[in-house]
Parts: sequence; C-alpha cells; structure tokens
Amino acid sequence: MTTTPSASAPALSFDPADPVALTQALVRCPSVTPQEGGALALLAAVLTAEGYEVHRPVFSEPGTPDVENLYARIGSEAPVFVIAGHTDVVPVGNEAAWTRAPFDGAIENGTLYGRGACDMKGGLAAMVAAAIRYRRENPDAPGSIAFLVTGDEEGPAVNGTVKLLAWAHERGERFDHCILGEPTNPATMSDMIKIGRRGSLTGQITVHGIQGHVGYPHLADNPIRGMVRLLAALDAGPLDTGTEHFDPSNLEVTTVDVGNPASNVIPAQARAVFNIRFNDVWTPETLAAEIERRLHEAAGNTVRYEVGFQPTNAVAFLTAPGPFVAMVGDAVEAETGKPPALSTTGGTSDARFIKSFCPVVEYGVVGKTMHQIDESVAVADLAALERITHRLLASYFAAQHKA
Repeated sequence: MTTTPSASAPALSFDPADPVALTQALVRCPSVTPQEGGALALLAAVLTAEGYEVHRPVFSEPGTPDVENLYARIGSEAPVFVIAGHTDVVPVGNEAAWTRAPFDGAIENGTLYGRGACDMKGGLAAMVAAAIRYRRENPDAPGSIAFLVTGDEEGPAVNGTVKLLAWAHERGERFDHCILGEPTNPATMSDMIKIGRRGSLTGQITVHGIQGHVGYPHLADNPIRGMVRLLAALDAGPLDTGTEHFDPSNLEVTTVDVGNPASNVIPAQARAVFNIRFNDVWTPETLAAEIERRLHEAAGNTVRYEVGFQPTNAVAFLTAPGPFVAMVGDAVEAETGKPPALSTTGGTSDARFIKSFCPVVEYGVVGKTMHQIDESVAVADLAALERITHRLLASYFAAQHKA
C-alpha cells in the first residue's frame, strides 16, 4: 500500500456546498475505472479546504490495477457518521452516440449530462455539499463525519472499499453508521432506500460426452442432452419463497456453449454458466451444496459432469429496520412528502463490505440512466439529495447529543 499525498488545496472556481457545481466538476474528471482522472484529487482539495484530514491510500494486488482511494474525517469524537461512495465510472461506450460530450457536465432543461452524473458522482457530490453546509453552520457540532471514497467500485472491487475499510480500522478508526450514495431510486427521490443486498454466486457446469459423426450417433455420446437435463433440474423448482425483506432467490443461465464450428459433428463437451442472486436464506456454501444436490439427483448414473463455483465476496445482508433506518426514511419523507419503500433489490454494491464495520443503508438519486449513453441526473434531484442529507446529519447528531 502506498499513499498519495494531498497537495495544498488549490483555489476553487465554485462553492463546493453547491451540489450542482460540484457534480459538474467531478463529471469533468475522466475517471474511467481504474483511472483516478483527477476526481479524488478534486475531492481531496475540497475537503482539505473545509478542515478535513484527508488521506489517499493506493492499494495493489497481483493481477489487478493499482487503485487510489480517499479517506477523510472531520471531528475527533464519536459518533462517526460515514458517507461512502465511488468516483470511478464505466467506459463511455460509443462516444459518437452521445448527444452531449460525456465529460463536459452540460446542463440543459434542468438535466445535467455526463458519465457518472447518475452513478454516482451526482450522489456523492450532493452528500459532500450537504456535509460542508452542515459543518459550516455547526462548526462545534459533536461527533465526526467521515468519507470513504473508492476508485474501484466499477472495476474488480479488490483494491477499493474492502481494503480501505481494513486500512482505516488498522489506524483505529471506528464507525457508527453509514450511508452509501448509490442511485437507489427507480423514478422519484421518494421511492426507495436499500437496507440490504442479495448475494451473488456464479457457477459453471461442464458435461462430458464423446465426439463423433452425427450420422453414426451410436458411436458418440452427445453432451447437450445431458446439459439440457441438468439445466432443467436447476430450473424445475424455486430455490426458496423469499423472506420478510427479500424476494425469492433467482437462478439465471447466462451462457450455454459447445464451441462447435461444424454442423455434422457431435461435440465432446458442453458448458454452461449460471448466476444466482440469493437472499438471506442462503450462504454461498449452503447454496452451492443445494445446487450440487440437484445436479447429482438429475444426473443419475448417465450424465458425466463437473460443477464449480467462482469465489464470491457478495453475500446477502440486511440492515434491520430500526432507529437509524427510520431516521433516513424520515429525512426523505420530510423533503419529498412521501415515505420511501425499504428494499433489498438490485445488484451488489460496496455496502456488502461496509456492513461488517457498521450498519449501512443506501440512498441516492434516480438511477434510470446509470451506465447508459447520455447518462444524466436531474438538477432538482441533486438539490433534493443535498437537503435530505443535510437534514439527516442534523437529526443524527442531535439525537446522539440528546442520548
């Protein structure tokens, strides 16, 4: 691990307490994973100028790119409220298909365009702006605010949040609660808070046959028949019926392949890959055992196969509804006029790492355009998220002070 020193803060041409201006500045940093692109340097400058102690550790792992991260904290007392996020973005894709330059941060008709505007520079900028405004208004407020920001969420997720958390813990940092600013809302800012995430398990099945001529099938053994049989068994019945806060687990076959360029040859092998998004009924180990049981039962003594599972750090978790979840929901309702739903849907996020250190919920802007051409965020949503986060910080520290 190396540390990139934070340079003296340059003069900014905008007020970082303005969530729209800060979003534009971040979008203009071409931080396509794993490149830092200037985004973390910008945040470091902003937070240093506001009195935060800022660190920028760089983590490494053989076979993966080095990744820069950021940790910042203001205050020395508990409780420590953590705001987490990432500045890396996915590639722009076909840049010619964009109607506005992907790293310009253009605003038209109340919408800010650019790669990362939605996922998740906009959400992070709004929360940074809210924290700045709160501390300016309450310079002697009890407790601490910390930022955990990675450049490896859209990449392998090896040299990012998981190592940043361990690094901070080794330094003696302890966290009480965290909000992760991923774009959680489907359509409006009042829609959804994520209080957990499903796990993810990927497996591969290989069925062995005997290659031969299609005109002489008695001299061959077609593995595709066996593969169809095994996949049918996996799809024959549900893995579970869901739980109080989770939908039923679902298995999706994502590839089936024999690599056969000839139409008159029976292949020697067939391969399939599947992914399961699972709820808190399962662990990766118990789920793998259930898949192996179903395959063994379906194969009998006739299908020769192997099954393997990729290592996973994505396990199902839940931040149980309680005072902290209610406080986040109250802040959303107070600013939008509608209570948000509590959800565990969607893919994985860095919350799966944070949950081992403190309770974590996710809330951010509307995610309709994440990873798309002409990715965008409504200016009004950035303003709403800044107000919601400011309200949450005020309620959180007021409650802790009373306690």
